[in-house]
Amino acid sequence: MKSIRTVLVDDEALALRVLREMLEAHPEIEVVAECGNGFDAVKAINDLKPDLLFLDIQMPKLNGFEVLDLIRHESLVVVFVTAYDEFALRAFAVHAADYLLKPVSPERLAEALAHVRKNLARSQPPSLAPLAQTARGRQQPQERILIRDGSRVHVIPLRKVDYMEAQDDYLCLRSEGKNYLKQQAMAEMEASLDPKRFIRIHRSYLLNLDRLARLEMLTRENWTAILQDGTQLPVSRKGYERLKMLLDA
Repeated sequence: MKSIRTVLVDDEALALRVLREMLEAHPEIEVVAECGNGFDAVKAINDLKPDLLFLDIQMPKLNGFEVLDLIRHESLVVVFVTAYDEFALRAFAVHAADYLLKPVSPERLAEALAHVRKNLARSQPPSLAPLAQTARGRQQPQERILIRDGSRVHVIPLRKVDYMEAQDDYLCLRSEGKNYLKQQAMAEMEASLDPKRFIRIHRSYLLNLDRLARLEMLTRENWTAILQDGTQLPVSRKGYERLKMLLDA
């Protein structure tokens, strides 16, 4: 039987050990890495390119959803492991192989591995992109953005972002005088943000309302947003209406 190269991710050492010991009853499972935090998990997955990932959701610094967002290795089957019922959503099962609630029983683990084998037997393994998108959509408005830059990860608090500009398949984030590129669609990013903080002022721009200094009218249907640092951004008619509703509230 072909081995299934597996990475385990959990910030609790005991949980990692218990899962590893339970997996020993399944000889096809080859554990190639055990990670105690999300940053180590991202590096291990991108370097080792495993077949299977057991991923804890609630972790400090970098949670399981954010790990998914940073993975470059697409041909990967994911099993969520969590102690929190509110994260055990059937929506994840559409894209993930399964999810396990702690404490995990041997019977439930065997059932999850049966789902894993079915996923791996497909000629075209499921893409991680829909899973990551579903996971992001189930969270509260995010408070930070993760930018992968080679082997490094920039963690940028949203309160420090001035604006975001769409550039083809990427977003350019302006924060503290620097630009950061993130491969994500503007509409997808907008849906994950607090609509009272970040406003779509133009088809290509999302503005942090806290950075707005004033608005200047160019024509009857076009305005310019002047930011506190003097940056000027175009404002469409619909963008102006959105801004006016919030500013007048």
